[in-house]
Amino acid sequence: MFDSLSSKFSKAFSGLRTKGRIKSGDIDEVTEEIRLALLDSDVALEVVESFIQKIKDRSLSELEEVNKGINPSQAVFNIINEELVSILGGSARRIRLAKKPPTVIMLAGLQGAGKTTLAAKLALYLKKQGNTPLLVASDLQRPNAVTQLQQVGAGVNVPVFAPEPGNGIGDPVAVARAGVKFAVEKMHNIVIVDTAGRLGVDQELMNEAIRIRDAVNPDEILFVVDAMIGQDAVRTAQAFLDGVGFDGVVLTKLDGDARGGAALSIVAKTERPIMFASTGEKSEDFDLFYPDRMASRILGLGDIQSLAEQAKSAMDSDTSEKLEKKFASGEDFTLDDFLSQLEAMKKMGSMTKLLGMLPGANSGAMKKQLESIDDNELVKTQAIVQSMTPLERNDPKVLNGSRRARIAKGSGRQVSEVNNLVDRFSQAQKMMKQMRNGGGVPGLPKGMQMPPGMGGMPSQKSGQTPPKKKSRSGNPAKRAAEQ
Repeated sequence: MFDSLSSKFSKAFSGLRTKGRIKSGDIDEVTEEIRLALLDSDVALEVVESFIQKIKDRSLSELEEVNKGINPSQAVFNIINEELVSILGGSARRIRLAKKPPTVIMLAGLQGAGKTTLAAKLALYLKKQGNTPLLVASDLQRPNAVTQLQQVGAGVNVPVFAPEPGNGIGDPVAVARAGVKFAVEKMHNIVIVDTAGRLGVDQELMNEAIRIRDAVNPDEILFVVDAMIGQDAVRTAQAFLDGVGFDGVVLTKLDGDARGGAALSIVAKTERPIMFASTGEKSEDFDLFYPDRMASRILGLGDIQSLAEQAKSAMDSDTSEKLEKKFASGEDFTLDDFLSQLEAMKKMGSMTKLLGMLPGANSGAMKKQLESIDDNELVKTQAIVQSMTPLERNDPKVLNGSRRARIAKGSGRQVSEVNNLVDRFSQAQKMMKQMRNGGGVPGLPKGMQMPPGMGGMPSQKSGQTPPKKKSRSGNPAKRAAEQ
């Protein structure tokens, strides 16, 4: 979502990095570029002006100290990073659990923002933390809203309280109140109330939300907003804040191609934190919103912390421990180990999105490489490895021509693809040995220290053929000359 903004920030900093000393004119130049980048990303004008002024004031007041440092441009960069973290909310804010269960969470927002899907994602997130959530279907207005909540609830194995069919039938306030009572009786410690939305803010919508709020006395009211609606997100948030009130914001569709202005404006305008972000279509594509990590991604520093957390959660502890011991002892990395990694990577989601968390992912060269990755290659590669015998996985050196032909037939791939995987795997083994000596990516399980582009994933999308290797002359004199 922030690719365009990140690219423009990088461009603004590029000139600053060449300066031995920073002058006030340099500060003006870089802040003007940042200002234009933010406005182009649909950030509210007053938010931009306030942000730029803070950067200018701090940079100019600390200019003498900045120039005393070994790297003055880095000092200015740090100031911008700190102010960006501040504008995004400062620190992550978690759900406040009620002292006496159940904790009641009410979702509010416009129709189409993704409240119902978000309700299931939030329920799954809380369930993984050992809670026993209950979903309450209080959106009785939108056609099939109750059915949809039941479906997404079943998808994450969370019960749904839905005594009314919806489609305009039933009292949403009575359902919400009964849902909380049901949760107490069945010992659910969290209740998530899904409420109705409208295509636009109107008094009827506000009145219903206010009545539900007053009936269940929620511990948290979360305003759910589609991050792709730009400036309207801020206006809608302000209207809900004035009408119903809310404690935090949840951004949906953060994986879209919107310019990102809503995320940067909404905290400053409403003085309410962004608490959660939905970053994809899967139920697991949901997490706490970390302002420092988001700032890091915008500034092109990547998000290694989130990547490491996803890697650790995707690989079970026994497999991870086994690979770490093998990594530390110097044992060879086998195709069986690689298969374990592939299965973990599939759980983590899109490879393009994952590798986008690496530092410099929005730079021109790396961005092109990420765009060329085909996620289906994971499935194809897995099929090739699964078509090998235990001996072949443990020792790829035994893979002669007939074995490779058999593997290709068994996996439904071409022999050239099997050859490509074996070649890349050999490179990976060497890379693992280098990483064993050099350290690798901090925070990632040692068994998942895989460089981008290896592991059978071609740099081209499926259907594109890799360049042919240059043929070598059969004449020894000519071959020596070529080398």
